Amino acid sequence: MKTTRLPLLLALASLALPSPAADSAKPAGPTASVSALLEAAAGLQDVPFGEVLFAATGKRVLPFGPTNAVDHELLVKISGALDRTLAALNLPDHAAQKVGRINEVSAHFEDSLRAELNRVLGFTCEVPKTAVGKHQRAGYPDLRLADRTSGRALYLDVKLLERKSRQSTLRTFYFEPKQDTNKVLEDAHHLLIGFEHAGRVDGHWKFLGWDLVDLSRFNVRLKAEFQASNRDLYRPEAIIGSSRK
Repeated sequence: MKTTRLPLLLALASLALPSPAADSAKPAGPTASVSALLEAAAGLQDVPFGEVLFAATGKRVLPFGPTNAVDHELLVKISGALDRTLAALNLPDHAAQKVGRINEVSAHFEDSLRAELNRVLGFTCEVPKTAVGKHQRAGYPDLRLADRTSGRALYLDVKLLERKSRQSTLRTFYFEPKQDTNKVLEDAHHLLIGFEHAGRVDGHWKFLGWDLVDLSRFNVRLKAEFQASNRDLYRPEAIIGSSRK
């Protein structure tokens, strides 16, 4: 399966779908491209995230080994920063407690965690740079952590998880391969941090704990999706009736 999957990944990453010229019986133009995309999506289910990232960026997802002495030390240091971040955001006077929507709390976790990691001796944590050298918060991953002692690099992605939705099958993670805005610029560990919460309790957000996920052990799937904006939808030439005068 892996040998047949890689060409599809490489084609999608380079935005170069198979050419219809290879088979004159197949339709040409957009129809052929759509057919190829749907075929690729059908063949790209349960794919190791490391394969996707390598095809899109040329960089490897390095497995994290908690039994390895260096990795164990990193895990201890990162865990301490996560504990302190969790405790800080549970304080009633933290700015995150004044936020009305849980989706908007994520940025507070990123900022607090970055500050805590930068307090660890030997650590440097920042918002990653894109391929064109610009720091960018949007998109995967959220943070880049460098350990000067070991020379290791780690990409971190921060998520919020409501306890009752742990078994939900709705999409909570996505990766969009792009060249200019790509933020994965080196071989590194990739870790996802899920901060669990119980919603509002007595008027305050209640954060319960955290999980640290090694994304080298993570599988994803491709969903073919066509999308448009309001500007695309409500073009004057396409509107055939309206209540507005």
